[in-house]
Amino acid sequence: MLRPQWPTHLINPFPPKLKLFTASQSSLTRPPSSLSSLLALCKIPRHLQQIHARFILHGLHQNTALASKLIDAYSNLGHLGISKQVFYSISDPTTTLYSTFLGCLCKFGEHKQALSVYQEMALKSMYPDEVAYPLLLRSSSQLLDDETGKKIHGHALKLGFDLSETVRCAFDDGNDRQLFEKMTAKGSVYWSSLIFEACLDGDLEKSFHIFNRMRMERMELEPVTVINLLRATVDLGLLKVGRCIHSLIVVSSLCEDMAVSTALLTVYSKLRSVEDARLLFDRMPERDSVVWNLMISAYSRNGYPKDSLDLLMRMVRSGVRTDLFTAIPAISSVAELKSLEWGKQIHAHAIRNGSDYQVSVHNSLIDMYFACNGLEHAQKIFYSLTNKTLVSWSAMIKGYVKHEQFYNALSLFAEMKLAGFRIDNVTVINILPACVNIGALKQVKDLHGYSIKCALNSLLSVNTAFLVSYAKCGCIEMARKLFDETEVDSKDTITWNSMIGAYSKHGDWFNCLELYNQMKQSMIKPDHVTFLALLTVCVNLGFLEEGRQFFEEMKETYHCEPSQEHYACMVDLLGRAGHVNEASELINKMPFKPDARVWGPLLSACKMHSETRLAELAAEKLITMEPKNAGNYVLLSNIYAASGKWDEVAKMRIFLRDRGLKKIPGCSWLEINGQVHEFHVADRSHPKANYIYAILENLEFEIKEYEEKGSNYPSYKPICSWRYFQL
Repeated sequence: MLRPQWPTHLINPFPPKLKLFTASQSSLTRPPSSLSSLLALCKIPRHLQQIHARFILHGLHQNTALASKLIDAYSNLGHLGISKQVFYSISDPTTTLYSTFLGCLCKFGEHKQALSVYQEMALKSMYPDEVAYPLLLRSSSQLLDDETGKKIHGHALKLGFDLSETVRCAFDDGNDRQLFEKMTAKGSVYWSSLIFEACLDGDLEKSFHIFNRMRMERMELEPVTVINLLRATVDLGLLKVGRCIHSLIVVSSLCEDMAVSTALLTVYSKLRSVEDARLLFDRMPERDSVVWNLMISAYSRNGYPKDSLDLLMRMVRSGVRTDLFTAIPAISSVAELKSLEWGKQIHAHAIRNGSDYQVSVHNSLIDMYFACNGLEHAQKIFYSLTNKTLVSWSAMIKGYVKHEQFYNALSLFAEMKLAGFRIDNVTVINILPACVNIGALKQVKDLHGYSIKCALNSLLSVNTAFLVSYAKCGCIEMARKLFDETEVDSKDTITWNSMIGAYSKHGDWFNCLELYNQMKQSMIKPDHVTFLALLTVCVNLGFLEEGRQFFEEMKETYHCEPSQEHYACMVDLLGRAGHVNEASELINKMPFKPDARVWGPLLSACKMHSETRLAELAAEKLITMEPKNAGNYVLLSNIYAASGKWDEVAKMRIFLRDRGLKKIPGCSWLEINGQVHEFHVADRSHPKANYIYAILENLEFEIKEYEEKGSNYPSYKPICSWRYFQL
């Protein structure tokens, strides 16, 4: 059969006759492992094309084994056209090459061309392997080509492939019902294989259709059939279907089958039906380590850490030996409980049972110790590891960032690169907050460049992390550029919230509102994070009515229940506008107990508007919640001072001195030309301190002058005439 005539400019990149050096016959049939293994690492077409060019350069363009891998790699990246070019550039295709190409054509729905290529093979007395025949039968069925389907069936019978259950099952999809009827009697093994093939192809709904037909044929239910259906149930997330299958298991007396019960337990645990999972677990007559591990993992994964650890102790008492899959969920449960004592016991138990030989257990322990404030223990485990993985480094960096040890995180990040580890998306996301918190904009830019080079920025999570980082470093234009470069369909709620939040922190009301409206037009539902950003910008700009509108819209239109942060914003907004009593009433109407985040803004509002009575109430609540926070005492002392209650001021001073409390001074960072400058309150240690404070005095003068002329926002009334006292 004649091949299709491809345009010359498409064939040129793959010259079939190019020979830069003489290659041995073996090199044309066997791929060099070092080169072919690179193909599996290619995640973007550009990298694959670069390696392909190397093959051509080294005279390997006619190597059929390499060509087969190239065809498969290009098709996996969605470039069937290039796969076709590679195939038609081979002067003497082998059976393997034909089989690979047929699979690619069928996968992309090129059924007509697939049958043409198969006919070309048949003319050469070449036939594909048994894997290709189900695909070819499906192609003939799609094209309603019974004649070709019969020929393919005849070839399969001639080659002895009819003995393969996979090929036999494929005949069921054809339109030639006579072929289907002539197949050997359909037993339970046949039906089970049909269901298995459907699951393997990802057609989970089809597996249930086949099961229904099987029940209509009154076939006996086999354990393997049930297990395959239960796996499909998990993948589809159909808990109700899982319960129906459970009923069939009971009726068919398969409850005693250990494999079936384990598969059913997997359904309940992974689909968050913990109560059903526990009922099944308690009724199982026999429990091996897999069953125990499933139940322990179910508790840990669904937010029941205490139950998970209780079950672990029961497992140990029952004499079942714990393993790696017991240790990891148990460690995760301890991390959720933040109990250092429990953590040490689990660590010791893992060592005693030999589960600590796996680096994954060590990585989980590092996370656990950081969660339990056991920084030294985490460091000890990390530096004792001889086989550190990328996850080990990422866990340690994440822990340092969580404990605000940003310089340690950056130092470890540099050490990781020197050790030769390739940075992935998780590491980038973990290290960015460290760069942001010390104002290292240059580091953020360097990481961004690296991410673009390694194609990590194609991931939405990485792109959003850079967006947030640039915004926090003051580069709001760059953040907006990243946002605009993201395709509209790819933007999720997190992306929209990140950009709205960035504008909120920069006090840009117009862009906040514009993006909020665009978000709603894009059919993305705003959530509690969206409204927190909108309320924050209202607080910063003193937009009282707009803030009230957003607060009501959040509750009434989108049914988002306000959290402590939302109430804190509203209290702050009302307090700054002088509605202190209304802010107090809002606190009293809260459906849950207000915390320090709510009482703090009320105390600040009382200080601003000389509300001594409410200030004492707010301060009392705050001191009860945060007895070691000196800032609350200082704020109350300033309120007393403004009211002329000097006796109370003296009491506050004595109280702070006796308790040994000191207000933590504020600290900020600024990066200029790659150098980070650190500033504290009343700090004059900087070499240019006199110049800096001279500019600050000028700014203060301009602010006071601006206030005297009147603000553009009448509802926002900043007060700067307070007398502050050093305590």
